[in-house]
Amino acid sequence: MMAEPLISARNIKKYFDVAGGKLKAVDGISFDIYPKETFGLVGESGCGKSTAGRTIVRLYEPTDGELIFNGINIFKLSRKEMQEARRDFQMIFQDPYASLNPRMTVEDIVAEPLDIHHAYKNKSERSDRVIELLRLVGLNEEHAMRFPHEFSGGQRQRIGIARALALKPKFIICDEPISALDVSIQAQVVNLLKELQEELGLTYMFIAHDLSMVRYISDRVGVMYLGHLMELAKSDELYSNPVHPYTRALLSAIPIPNPDIQRNRKRIMLEGDVPSPINPREGCTFVDRCQYAVERCRQETPLFEEKSAEHFVACHIV
Repeated sequence: MMAEPLISARNIKKYFDVAGGKLKAVDGISFDIYPKETFGLVGESGCGKSTAGRTIVRLYEPTDGELIFNGINIFKLSRKEMQEARRDFQMIFQDPYASLNPRMTVEDIVAEPLDIHHAYKNKSERSDRVIELLRLVGLNEEHAMRFPHEFSGGQRQRIGIARALALKPKFIICDEPISALDVSIQAQVVNLLKELQEELGLTYMFIAHDLSMVRYISDRVGVMYLGHLMELAKSDELYSNPVHPYTRALLSAIPIPNPDIQRNRKRIMLEGDVPSPINPREGCTFVDRCQYAVERCRQETPLFEEKSAEHFVACHIV
């Protein structure tokens, strides 16, 4: 990547105090996201993907680390300064049924960021902006006065996308935006996101556990496990040449639409259960499920290092 990163995350941590100790949901992840690219973040449920996204936009206050945006450490900003910076940071949430206020009309939902930031001169300008946003996501003017319960899941997610675009942000975190939708609708929403990215010059962080969809939309992909980044590479490189044993196991679960190949390929089955993120021990977090583990893996946490050009891995044995 020749351009300067739009986002630089450095050693981001988010711990929660729970009975029995600290739950280390995100435990020291670092990566860059470049202008107009889509950075995919994948992993099993509970690995810390959504927590990482919410920490980046400070919906959760970080435990440690830095997030540099346009040369400014977002984590150091006051509440008032962060509210102003949030114009450039928006989020599309996972559940379109829970993320929209059922008592508000679509116009008020989409205009809420405009109201908070006083981003219009009069009611007419507010209404015009809402209609413009609805049309941008494939809805129309007559939808503005309806309530969320009158829409399908795919339409509700389009309303969520319109709200995220209201303040003309530079960076949007898509937190599993298609996982609650029917398969037939998922491709429509992802294609809409790609079209909006091209038209508006957006930068995305796309969080998902659907590995096939992440490959389709992402320029680079990071793989998380138990709060740590295990591997990060360009999308084509990661899917064609996975290095970390965990990444290989994940990718082996993706069905191939060729019955002859699918019938003969070998699925990598992981043994054991995911360990608890509460007070994790030293060493590699994946050690108990890795068939290649050696004693060093139990004693020493692997560094997240560049093993080949733009291909980062946290593993002692590669």
